[in-house]
Amino acid sequence: MSDASAATTDRVPVRDALLDVQPYGAPQLDVPVRLNTNETAEPPPPGYLEEVGRRIQDLALNRYPDRPHHALRDALAARLDLTRAEVWAANGSNEVLLQLLQAYGGPDRLALHWRPGYSMYPELCRTSATPDVQVDLDEDFRLSPATARAAVEAHDPHLVLLPSPNNPVGTTVEHDAIRALHDASRALIVVDEAYVEFGDDDASVLGLLAELPRLVIVRTFSKAFRLAGLRLGYLIAAPWVIEDVQKVRLPYHLDAVKQVAGLVALEQEQAFLDHRARVAAERDRLAAVLTRRPDVEVFDSSANFLLIRTHVPDLFDRLLERGVLVRDFSTKPRLEGCVRITVGTAQENDAFLAALADALG
Repeated sequence: MSDASAATTDRVPVRDALLDVQPYGAPQLDVPVRLNTNETAEPPPPGYLEEVGRRIQDLALNRYPDRPHHALRDALAARLDLTRAEVWAANGSNEVLLQLLQAYGGPDRLALHWRPGYSMYPELCRTSATPDVQVDLDEDFRLSPATARAAVEAHDPHLVLLPSPNNPVGTTVEHDAIRALHDASRALIVVDEAYVEFGDDDASVLGLLAELPRLVIVRTFSKAFRLAGLRLGYLIAAPWVIEDVQKVRLPYHLDAVKQVAGLVALEQEQAFLDHRARVAAERDRLAAVLTRRPDVEVFDSSANFLLIRTHVPDLFDRLLERGVLVRDFSTKPRLEGCVRITVGTAQENDAFLAALADALG
């Protein structure tokens, strides 16, 4: 066999759907100001890591962890006034979403999601071999009940994936639109509340669970709980959903250290979440300064980020040259000229504003 022919047989071809796919992920660059991935600028509260470390000493790491993670689910259920049977946790909200797609999606099912929306949804659909369709939000990047109803009636999806607050825009979804999605379809309505703790308390759809049996809520510890490095997310749903996702979960998918770290975070919830007012104040300050500029359009946000639009097509590169990393959406449909800025510390936000003023001239 020639060297050329041997080279062609040494590699097994990836499946066709992945031939031209690049691994998903925002840039992780060593720059002075990183405002591109919606992490929380403040670290966990004092004493958290020490308490986690103390409890880890008692773990039998030579043994597998508690597979159904009962203690963590009990703590989540108590926080939400639910039962253990209505909550489930996994390695970040993305794994929760993947498990839902593995359980209720697949080649003969359809997932519907919205544009603009979380850019990971198409990736998760492709990974789970689930056909997907994107439907435009309304002109103001909100979802009206009429638009919601028309979309599910036109496409008859098995799953609907909907971020609220929306990522990357920051707008929340009205409860009447959630009801319209549910009542006009047979679909599992998955509301992704990764950023819900940064908005008003009544923005969550948690109160609709008893009313809408096919409603599912996905949340994370990565944002308001300041634990992006932990990779812990959870699911809130009817018990039959929790039973079904366990059919696709990997054995012992949630490690023992993560379960302990999540438990301690829930015990210290008040200390973890006290930074939200500071984030909201900085977000509103940023928005007020940006709104005064005639060359910047600022979108309303209930999250820990802001989406802006400018006339400068290479704003991402201009900001990066000035040491500020943001998330570039300027080439995405309906988001031409847009970048997203994570709300950082006051010093980081001031650095962004200075870099923006310089970049826009």
